[in-house]
Formats: sequence, structure tokens, C-alpha cells
Amino acid sequence: MANASAHLLDTVRAALLELPRVAETMQWGSNLVFWTMDKAVGGKMFALIDLDAVERPVLAFAAGPQRASHLLEIDGIRPAPYLARAHWVACDSWQALPLSQLLLELRAAYEYVGSRMPARVQRVYELPTKEYRALVRESRAALPTGRKR
Repeated sequence: MANASAHLLDTVRAALLELPRVAETMQWGSNLVFWTMDKAVGGKMFALIDLDAVERPVLAFAAGPQRASHLLEIDGIRPAPYLARAHWVACDSWQALPLSQLLLELRAAYEYVGSRMPARVQRVYELPTKEYRALVRESRAALPTGRKR
């Protein structure tokens, strides 16, 4: 089962990284956190994968109020620890949802969070790729040491 879980993790991670302007960080121990844009330029997290999950959820994502209430009716999905008030849900295992549905839900999480970003951050998202990357580099360089990612 470990190989199946690793394969699902790799598949989900690859799909998330294919979304436009998604950034990935490692935070809070062994959590891969996925952002609508780099957090240095105002991006917001929309999903996280716990790489060391044993007795806790393996994956959490933003669902919004309507999707969260629907998803919470599914066995294996519960309110996400620390993020439930923001309408995040957590999957207890990689089998909580079929892969195709999980990928749709994660894309919806990306779009939901992206749609709620302030106008100034939306303008950053719309920059041409070269300008966006330059802004990310400048913003990271301006962060205090130790907070670059």
C-alpha cells in the first residue's frame, strides 16, 4: 500500500505543480504546501500534503463553504485541523476520493482561493511570466533571512 500511496502523492503533486503560477514550499515539519502564487508576492495556500501522515490526514485543501459542507458528508473527509474555520477539508487517506474527483477538487480549491485574492495580488498574477518571476526574486530577496521560502 505504501507504493500506491507514493504513486498517488506523486500524481497529485505533479498535477498541482502544472497549475498556472503554483508555488510549493515545505513548512511545519513535513508538509508540502501549495500556493496560488509564490507567497512572497501575496500568494495564498490552497492545499497541503503531510508527508509523514500516519494518524492524521494526508491531504487538506480549501473547499469554500458550499463544497466543504458537501465533502464533509463523505466518509474519510473531515474538517481540516487548524483550517476548518476557513472551510478547509482533510482527507484521512489517499482513497477518500477517487483520483479523478480529487484532482477536480484540488483544481477547484486553487480557483476558489485565487478568486478571493485582493485586486493588487490579482494584478501580480496577471503579469507576464518574465515580470512575475522578476517580482518574485525581488520580493524573496527583500524578506528577512530565513524567510525566503
